[in-house]
Amino acid sequence: MITPMRKITFLVTNKEYEQFIADIRRLGVVHVDELQSGVTSDEFEENRALAERYKNALKELSFAYETYKTDRQFTAIDPSEMSRDELCAEALSQIEQIETLFQREQDVKRRIEATEKNIKVLEPWGDVDFDQIAELEKHGYHVGFFACPTKMLKAEWADLYYATPIDEVDKKTYFVTFSHEHPDITAETLELPPKPLSTYRDELSQLKQQLDDIHSNQLYINGVYRDVIQAAQVEVSNDISLSKVQLSYESVAGDALKLMQGWIPAEKEDEVEEFLDKKKIFYETEQPDFDDKVPIEIKNNKYSSLFEPILKMYSLPNYHDLDVTPYFAPFFMLFFGLCMGDAGYGIIIFLVSLILHGKLKEEQKPYATLGMFLGGMTIVCGALTGSFFGIDLTQQDWAFLAPVKKWFINEHNFKLFGYSPMMVISVIIGLIQVLLGMVLAGMKAAKLYGWTYGIGKFSWVTALLSAVLLFGLPACGVELPQYVQYVFYGLIGLSAIGIFFLNNPSKNILLNFGGGVWDTYGMATGLLGDLLSYIRLFALGLTGGVLGSVFNSLAIDMTDSMSWSVRWLPMLIILLLGHGINFALCMISSFVHPMRLTFVEFFKNANFEGGGKAYEPFRVKTYKK
Repeated sequence: MITPMRKITFLVTNKEYEQFIADIRRLGVVHVDELQSGVTSDEFEENRALAERYKNALKELSFAYETYKTDRQFTAIDPSEMSRDELCAEALSQIEQIETLFQREQDVKRRIEATEKNIKVLEPWGDVDFDQIAELEKHGYHVGFFACPTKMLKAEWADLYYATPIDEVDKKTYFVTFSHEHPDITAETLELPPKPLSTYRDELSQLKQQLDDIHSNQLYINGVYRDVIQAAQVEVSNDISLSKVQLSYESVAGDALKLMQGWIPAEKEDEVEEFLDKKKIFYETEQPDFDDKVPIEIKNNKYSSLFEPILKMYSLPNYHDLDVTPYFAPFFMLFFGLCMGDAGYGIIIFLVSLILHGKLKEEQKPYATLGMFLGGMTIVCGALTGSFFGIDLTQQDWAFLAPVKKWFINEHNFKLFGYSPMMVISVIIGLIQVLLGMVLAGMKAAKLYGWTYGIGKFSWVTALLSAVLLFGLPACGVELPQYVQYVFYGLIGLSAIGIFFLNNPSKNILLNFGGGVWDTYGMATGLLGDLLSYIRLFALGLTGGVLGSVFNSLAIDMTDSMSWSVRWLPMLIILLLGHGINFALCMISSFVHPMRLTFVEFFKNANFEGGGKAYEPFRVKTYKK
């Protein structure tokens, strides 16, 4: 449900302004509009730059923590025991330390890379005595270092230039020459680094130790000061929010007064008015205008709210939309279960989500709860279709399955209209969701413009539903009494009137008829495509089951000649790898395709526009560990 909002306008004097800002911040329910778009202050820009530094520093600490794990135990400093000034000063000091460590880390990594490259060049030559080479060059000898494929090494080079092989690596010979001039040979000339191999190896050991020390310092800061840095980051976020609000006004009466505008939930209106009356602040509340960009707060029950992150991946609804979350939530869960389509995979999803629910932070638990719902629906869908880790239960001769085998919804048991039952069921589910979307579109039109504007959509729903029952039930073997058929024909006829003559009450009959013809053409072409899109639910579930079955067959057939004492291990490896790959592919498709059906087919038929901005009340944020 979209929370009803009220527009609230404030008018305060310059003298009252700072205290007024502090008061509404403590109140914590006013979403303040930015009236001076693009206007900033030096303090705001400094805080925004500081916030970016906090973000990057915490990112570096997280990377170090995940990459260079340690068994060391750290005693974290409690930021609640520090004053704001102490907190910000300590956090800034640690930020500077993190930035210094990062620069040192990058420098050491570059030096390690260069040193390893030098070692790689020198390894075929061993410890070269560069002092002796310099002595030879003083006496007029040119010492050359070369490499060429071993089969291309010529014996005559030894006679002409005293070519001496030093090492052979990967069918490539490294050799040195001694001559009074640069030898004329077809080989790769090598330039050796200026220091001996042992020196570079010592340097590499020292550099790696320096890198380990840097990582130890990063882990120490993460373990001891991370809470301090995050708490200071929240303080900077509050400062940025304050700066934005301080700049969100328009000057009136020759800069003597400041005009501010914001939004409050309708349920908070009495509380806010009582507070402002006590503070003797001039204000005015009113209903939003149609063209206002009203901030959006959506509130749903515990079940539907689990699917709000999926809605936000598309967009928040605008103030004139309906909150579609409760309507697509059960469909999305069902779509996920049909796409996964295997009870064994569903058990894995459910158990993993259950374990994570006990380990995650409180604000992350809803994601684990969503995983349990999706896993549970996958178990149900897999049980109904008779699929368990790629095993088709309808094809097994296990005694305990005998009483229930005939009830699995599977093409081996029965067909609907000559097709796989799950394919037909997928289309039926799609029809139900599309019709629901049309109902919501009609409700939206009725809400915004009056009930007469919803007649067109409701007429289409009535006509389609009546036609499906009128012709579908006899096709399923249900004989309809004559009077029931007349009722359906009558409903279709009445719906035709609504479709062709009442689809837009603001237009005349001729324009309505033209619009109805156009809508009929769009419905005839679009509805079929929309319904066919839902066949993917059947196809993806079938594909996952077939792939799982293939890996089961591979595990059995490829190890058939082995004795059970050794056979179990390769079978287990094949099953784990195969089902692991299949599970990952199924997980991806089971999120992507239900979202596609929701965002395209359902949202289009529901006339869901989106584009809403989140309701963000101006308040003091506090750091919670």
